Amino acid sequence: MASAIRPSVVALVESGVAEVVASQVSVRNLKTHLSQWLARARSGEVVEVTSHRQPIARITAVKPAHSGITSPLQQAIDAGLISWNGQKPNLPPPVKLRGQGRLLSDIVLEDRG
Repeated sequence: MASAIRPSVVALVESGVAEVVASQVSVRNLKTHLSQWLARARSGEVVEVTSHRQPIARITAVKPAHSGITSPLQQAIDAGLISWNGQKPNLPPPVKLRGQGRLLSDIVLEDRG
């Protein structure tokens, strides 16, 4: 039964380098072993469906929406913690510090001479 779902591998040759494009499966074989072919597509394999040895369709995995998002900013946007409408941000006024002493800007200016 395992031999019934063995694919034909299609190779595309561009500039002298062969590259694997897809596994081919006939419509009949696809219908007979649909769940197995979908599992292969889900795992990242490209499945090319043929009818009378002519390619008619390709089955590929759907990429999850969260794949590749590693930015903390994007994660906060996705979680609904922050939002952005494409405009300049409307920031609240700066917070007044209660500390005593000199301002850092005055110290820097004095240090520069």
